[in-house]
Amino acid sequence: MSYEVFAKPCVGAIIEKSIGGIPHILLQTRQKPDGDETNGKLEIPAGKIREYESVWDALRREVREETGLRVTEIRGEDAVSAVCSGGAQTIAVEPFCVTQNLSGAYSILLLTFVCQAEGELLERTEETEGIRWVPVSAVERMVRGEPERFFFMHLQGLRKYLGI
Repeated sequence: MSYEVFAKPCVGAIIEKSIGGIPHILLQTRQKPDGDETNGKLEIPAGKIREYESVWDALRREVREETGLRVTEIRGEDAVSAVCSGGAQTIAVEPFCVTQNLSGAYSILLLTFVCQAEGELLERTEETEGIRWVPVSAVERMVRGEPERFFFMHLQGLRKYLGI
């Protein structure tokens, strides 16, 4: 008997912050227990959506777990459409970017959102280290010149954000 394997739904956060009038985004170094060859790659905070968890709740939870920050604003959250019908509650959202991997690692469908957050950064977690604010200009140079430094699932969202 054969069985189907499905893509795992995930959320990711491009977190913006102005430091001294210079735009920054948050990057971290991937260090997952099962990360294998993806460990050591730069990434944005991201993770899987739990069953019946809203994308907003999942994004806030993942950012808090991976960075220690509290999400204060998610671009597009105020435009959500919610419907209850036949005992089911649904929402319609417009992520900043949707990325799907078609090979490699395990199958993921990543919804990336642009956010604001506040609080003190953690030094490291069980899944990340080197959590830091990086000037957008430096991120652009890295994405253009050394894309292999980034976790492959986050490159499309970063490229769109940077306009490249």
